[in-house]
Amino acid sequence: MNIHGSVAEWMKASSGGDVSARGLVPTMGALHEGHGSLIRQCVSENAQSIVTIYVNPTQFENPDDLGNYPDSLQDDIRYLESLGVTDLILPQYSELYPFDFTIFVDESLDSKVLCGRNRVGHFKGVLSVVMKLINLTQARQVYFGKKDYQQYRLVSKMVEAYFMPTRIIGMDTVRDEYGLALSSRNRRLSSDQLELARKMNRLLADMSLNTNQIASQLSDWGFQVDYCEERWGRRFVAAFLGEVRLIDNVEMTR
Repeated sequence: MNIHGSVAEWMKASSGGDVSARGLVPTMGALHEGHGSLIRQCVSENAQSIVTIYVNPTQFENPDDLGNYPDSLQDDIRYLESLGVTDLILPQYSELYPFDFTIFVDESLDSKVLCGRNRVGHFKGVLSVVMKLINLTQARQVYFGKKDYQQYRLVSKMVEAYFMPTRIIGMDTVRDEYGLALSSRNRRLSSDQLELARKMNRLLADMSLNTNQIASQLSDWGFQVDYCEERWGRRFVAAFLGEVRLIDNVEMTR
């Protein structure tokens, strides 16, 4: 695997390459099997499989959340090598944001609900960095998990709106044996919190319950519910367990 420690290194190494054969999985590191499913698909479908690891500060509205984000770079590198990734890019802030965060991409409709309602500027940061990474790599296929369905939807809209020659591929959420959506944040849960978190998806998927009933039950269990609602043919939830914010969604079946 080729490791490019900066944008400049990547640009030098990739000059003249065949962009039609490139696939990309953008990540913030702390990789787990959820990332692994995206990466395996990328490796299988593209001659050049690219992963980026960049903890993007512009999408964190809470500095503590940014500071607590896990750093496992050496483990991540070994994991990517085992999956057969051809290229890892480790961008630097000064390269991705040469004018700081004064030039950006935003969306004014779907980004204002769900995770965007109370996380001011979150999706502006997400869309901006994703556009930069797609333009940087020139990847023709980019892979996103549907656990962050709102993110997947917004990135797909951005690519279509700006006529970008890239296909956004959404892949189903990877879960543990109890149904909990895999997430880097799960590492911060205590054993008792983890047991509670594993109940959330089963409750969300119970179509005999409405969203108010689900939110009430989560609150009774000790969750602090941010939202539980339905849109785009799916049911969404975001809730805190202690300081850890968990999200999930399921397709509506009724």
